[in-house]
Amino acid sequence: MVRTLMIAAASAAVLVVSPAAFAEGQFGTADEAKAMLLKAAAAVKADKTKTLDLINKGEGGFLDRDIYPFCFDLGDGKILAVASNNAKQFLGTDIRALKDATGKVYGPDLHAAAQKPEGQITEVSYMFPRPGADKTPVQKVSFVTKAGDLGCGVGYYK
Repeated sequence: MVRTLMIAAASAAVLVVSPAAFAEGQFGTADEAKAMLLKAAAAVKADKTKTLDLINKGEGGFLDRDIYPFCFDLGDGKILAVASNNAKQFLGTDIRALKDATGKVYGPDLHAAAQKPEGQITEVSYMFPRPGADKTPVQKVSFVTKAGDLGCGVGYYK
C-alpha cells in the first residue's frame, strides 16, 4: 500500500513538473536542434526505413515545437522525410534546388554539408517560414550531417 502511494505521488509530481520542464520556451534552441539531429542520425543508421516513417509522421520525438528533422538521399538529392507539415511539399524534391524567399539558393549548401565525413556537423543559414499560421520567412540555421547514405538536418529559428 505504501509503495503504491509512493508511486502515485511520484507520478503526480512528474505530471505537475513536466509541463514546466518541457515548456521552457515557445521555440526550439540550437542545442535542442543539434540533439535531435544526433538522435535522427543514430536512428537512421539503426533502422532507416522505420526512422524515415517516424520522421514523416512527426512521431518518435522527431517533432518538437518548431524543430524537426529532414533527410535526403545523398545520391539523387531527393528529400525522403520531413517532420513538419510546413515543409511536406518538398518531399520528393531534389534538395539542391531549394532556394529561400530572398532568392538565395541554399539547397546545394545542405547537400554539400552532408557530403562531409560521417559525424561532422555543418551549419547552413537561410530564410524559412516558422511552422504555424504566419508564413513570413525568418532566419533559420540547419545543422546537417551524413547518416549512412542519407543527409539529415535539423534547424532552429533565430
